[in-house]
Amino acid sequence: MDEFFEADNDVIMLCNSILSLSQVVKSMPFHLLKHPTLFVDVLSVKEHPKQLLLQVLPQESDLLCTHPMFGPESGKDGWKDLNFMYDRVRIRDEAVCSSFLQIFGSEGCKMLEMTCEEHDKMAARSQFLTHTIGRALSEMNVESTPIDTKTFQTLVNLLKNLEAALDKVKQKLLDRMNEELDPSVSNNR
Repeated sequence: MDEFFEADNDVIMLCNSILSLSQVVKSMPFHLLKHPTLFVDVLSVKEHPKQLLLQVLPQESDLLCTHPMFGPESGKDGWKDLNFMYDRVRIRDEAVCSSFLQIFGSEGCKMLEMTCEEHDKMAARSQFLTHTIGRALSEMNVESTPIDTKTFQTLVNLLKNLEAALDKVKQKLLDRMNEELDPSVSNNR
């Protein structure tokens, strides 16, 4: 990591899990930065990383909190009309920040500037609704049939996507719990 921080980077993107954010950021050799740098986080929650990064990042560093509201599946054919949320938390070098945001804007993303708090309130509501509907579909053992309507097939696909995402989250939480209980587990990977 030292060589990376000694390089002349204008932007450093933090693309880690929420569970590892604190550990990752606190392990960074900020003293090796050659000039003020823009740090960008891409986590799906915003208020927690914002508060942590404001505490840990060097004061001269800029901070842009973002949430590309799409993943590999929804963005596989391009980013046109996909939402990209951002909050200019602490920006001194407007040119670097604008250049970074332009990457997504030029790909056709719908650029949505809002505070981290606004994002988290909206995301909590939409995630709650999505997962509640998914849970209900799961409890009903909803499956495809030969006579599905497009709307019904959308619900079946929602359930499949939610189950896959939930399996990943459960595995990450289980791995993290095992590491906390037995630190030698993470050393064996």
